[in-house]
Amino acid sequence: MPTPTSEPLTALELDRFVFHSWSAQGRLAPLTIAGGEGCEVWDDTGRRYLDFSSQLVNVNIGHQHPAVVAGIVEQAGTLTTIAPGHANLARGRAARAITSLAPDGMSQVFFTNGGADANENAMRLARLHTGRPKVISAYRSYHGNTGAAIAATGDWRRIPNEHATGHVHVFTPYLLRSDFWASTPEEECERALGHLARVIECEGPASIAAILLETVPGTAGVLIPPPGYLAGVRALADEHGILLILDEVMCGFGRTGRWFAFADHLEPGTRPDLITFAKGVNSGYVPAGGVIIGDDVAATFDERVFPGGLTYSGHPLAMAAIVATLEAMASDDVVGHARRIGDDVLGPGLRSLAARHPVVGEVRGVGVFWALELVAGRGDVAPLGPTDMAFVKAECLRRGLLPFVQDNRIHVVPPCVVTAAEVHCALSIYDDVLTALEENR
Repeated sequence: MPTPTSEPLTALELDRFVFHSWSAQGRLAPLTIAGGEGCEVWDDTGRRYLDFSSQLVNVNIGHQHPAVVAGIVEQAGTLTTIAPGHANLARGRAARAITSLAPDGMSQVFFTNGGADANENAMRLARLHTGRPKVISAYRSYHGNTGAAIAATGDWRRIPNEHATGHVHVFTPYLLRSDFWASTPEEECERALGHLARVIECEGPASIAAILLETVPGTAGVLIPPPGYLAGVRALADEHGILLILDEVMCGFGRTGRWFAFADHLEPGTRPDLITFAKGVNSGYVPAGGVIIGDDVAATFDERVFPGGLTYSGHPLAMAAIVATLEAMASDDVVGHARRIGDDVLGPGLRSLAARHPVVGEVRGVGVFWALELVAGRGDVAPLGPTDMAFVKAECLRRGLLPFVQDNRIHVVPPCVVTAAEVHCALSIYDDVLTALEENR
């Protein structure tokens, strides 16, 4: 162990004391990040990288936004922590700011520490409100790494952690790799809804508390729902007295160029029953998440105890970060900027890459939420394997871009404040990397 006279250890040397998530520990060589500003981060040598991962797709307002940092500092000087049973100005201001953006009829927030426990508590609320045990979710999904949230998740991470009960999975739209033998978005939508209706019928509608879906599945591939799909899910839920929980943990608060991604997908006058959020609500500066609760669901607990809570629910530092983030996003039109960057710069640029590179099988996205799906070649949608994707990640880093690489995809997910010049720089790097990949294969 170091002594007071020992040479200071570097971040990488100290990292050996850290047990990393989703990793075999013996071969790790993580990139050291020493600082950041806006859409850039730098390592401990001072080398800079364009952050087109937004870390875990959460730094929506960019790194070290001065207004958010100032809000946290001011709150730290006033009150650093308080139990959730007390009223607190920072907590109330954050709840009001969030519900002011939500649809009518959703006027309360249950705060959590992040997205996973937001989904945990949304499912708990739904089960207690309906008196039903089951939750339907998608195979192509990620809802968090806690007990019920990981069981609701569809990807491989569920399998070694599948201890919670009452979870049913369905296939959702993904036209490139359709599970429904569809050839058009309309067919994919209709058949996916038919599949969901059949699963509800087979499981027994009276046993299903909720349908839990990411509005736009993120880690699963930035899978934009075809027109009519989420509206159809809402209608099926209404038909059977099932609650609709929309997980906006990754896609909410500006990521799609909307405050909430479902604004593009539900019929006017309709809404989810519960909305889960985290990440972009304060760009991850201090851990926070929550559930926006429909008034009819909240009323269930007017005279009945809600059996749930967290020590750090509505933590004052996190709440101050939420208020400062949402105020800065509103005053600077960050959400509108994200939409325009996606429509005018990022989307066209990525589609141009796809036209030039046979290895790009599909481009999907909206706002600052995009994915390049990499395949064997034109007309061959076999996904690229781990070796090729490791090459892509290494080449992006070598050229000064911090990527988000998942399975056979590059997720293009910069902060919502990214500039056109930064997008063009990233597009040039992606172009060079894809060229190198095609020459290397």
